Amino acid sequence: MLDFVDRAIAPYPTGNGHPAFFAWINSPPSPAGVIAELLAAAVNATCGMGEHALMDLERGVVRDLAALAGMAPTTGGVLTSGGSMANLLCLGAARTWFLRQRGATDGPAYDQAHARLTAYHSDQAHMSVAKAAAVIGLPPWRLRAVPTTADRRMDVDALRAMVDADHAAGLLPFCVVSNLGSTATGAVDPIEAITGVCRRAGLWHHADGAWGGLGALVPELAPLYRGVDGLDSLTVDPHKTLSVPVGCGAALVTDPSRLRDAFTFRASYLDGDQDWPWMSDYTVELTRPGTRALTLWATLRHLGRSGVADLLQHYQDLARYLRRRVREHPALELCTDGPLPVVCFRLAAGYDTGRPDSQADLHTALASHVQARGRAYLATVRHDGETVLRACVCNYLTTTDDVDTLLQEVQTAADHLW
Repeated sequence: MLDFVDRAIAPYPTGNGHPAFFAWINSPPSPAGVIAELLAAAVNATCGMGEHALMDLERGVVRDLAALAGMAPTTGGVLTSGGSMANLLCLGAARTWFLRQRGATDGPAYDQAHARLTAYHSDQAHMSVAKAAAVIGLPPWRLRAVPTTADRRMDVDALRAMVDADHAAGLLPFCVVSNLGSTATGAVDPIEAITGVCRRAGLWHHADGAWGGLGALVPELAPLYRGVDGLDSLTVDPHKTLSVPVGCGAALVTDPSRLRDAFTFRASYLDGDQDWPWMSDYTVELTRPGTRALTLWATLRHLGRSGVADLLQHYQDLARYLRRRVREHPALELCTDGPLPVVCFRLAAGYDTGRPDSQADLHTALASHVQARGRAYLATVRHDGETVLRACVCNYLTTTDDVDTLLQEVQTAADHLW
């Protein structure tokens, strides 16, 4: 087996372990997390049923994660495979909570109410939000994409108008999903203002913070996170910025009983403890790996609160350095300017490609050439109707030397292609 991995697996990775990998929000695993995963796999306990140490550990690390995010002290929840599952669980909890308020959890009342449920997210939302909405039975036409302002944050006035219009049309708005770090540009939606709309109209406020959910720990970002303690739920992915081995996400809910309302089912052969509910009561999974709890605990134990803050600040500092280098570069133009550590940029408008038809696929070809050379890796994204280069910093091994390597590779690719 070791020979096979050495020959056929290890030489062909995704690449996210390399310090010059800037493509997606994938980090290398923390050393403490790697050891913990091996140990938890040997213990081989399911964190869905029964009462044992790893399930108790999960309860504790969920509280720790909620505290790091700045959520209310009552917050609980469950670890998941990642942000997609966490978003699904929180939307499912929001739906059950809303229908319970109306006495419409079953029968004709459920059918009539469910056929009018409407949810909202910004036009910068992660695709997993639409996927989660589809899984809980919400058709695309009742999942509203709210426009964003020039800084890619949700337009709260537009949200308010859309909710009011849907109420007037006889629909049932029940949930708003905001971004705490959009994938494309790192935008953070105005939390308090969106919560205000939700409270006025009786909606659940869920924030997708899979990437940026812990940003309140960074002093320069903290003002953007005012109001996190007023959220109904939050998605956080420890396997992103904390480098916990994949997959480890978290669905955090201010009133965790609302997760249980949505996902608790009983069977005579599975009689859980009502004083200490099994973790399967908070999710769709019954068989669940204990590796999530131990790898998260080990990583947090290794870093400590100050270490988590320092790690997030490290990413901010590198992104600031990259933005400065792009601004200084004669052949490059900056497209976005924060707040999270993702940098979108492009070749300068006056860059002479010598090919009049090349503008549409210019940056796609450039990124592909950088990737093929194998010294650095970045991705592309649509920005203001144009495909541009996108570099995200999410690796504790990355240094300014790696940022310099990335820009050298971009310049080399441009010179080679054009």
